[in-house]
Amino acid sequence: MKSEEIVNRVANSNIITFDLEKYYIEGERVVIDIKDLLFQGQILREKDVREYVSSQNWSSFENKFVALTCSVDAIIPTWAYMLIAIYVSPFAKKVVFGTLEDLEREIFQQKMLEINWTEFANCKIVIKGCSKINVPQSLFVEVVNKLRPIANSIMFGEPCSTVPLYKKAKTQ
Repeated sequence: MKSEEIVNRVANSNIITFDLEKYYIEGERVVIDIKDLLFQGQILREKDVREYVSSQNWSSFENKFVALTCSVDAIIPTWAYMLIAIYVSPFAKKVVFGTLEDLEREIFQQKMLEINWTEFANCKIVIKGCSKINVPQSLFVEVVNKLRPIANSIMFGEPCSTVPLYKKAKTQ
């Protein structure tokens, strides 16, 4: 019996894997939670915020990604976030209002602006699903929105096991 060579059809295909992990920017992510500044856990006083910003060692945020948030249900005036941002921004790589997930989405979106989407025109794309990092789900939707108008097909998963999402209609 003659043995036949095993051919890796996936490796030899013209499918392009789009891996969001490739666009991850290294760096520590931290949260500044205004809840710690609330008087009696409910009210934010200007005096307390000003004492906080003047007493902080802002250099401890050097080269970090910072999310400004309030994790409790309280009315926080906009100026409070703005004041803290003014102090932390000279040290941080990036400062955003929101949760760590909001921060992660902003960091990814910044990196995705560098992508030349035309490279994916008329291609078969697999958007890689498994990752060592936590990619915000909203980014998968953004990637599909960018690729759908230009790609021939879009799949999700791994090249050897995909879920078909989109296939461009054949023109007559």
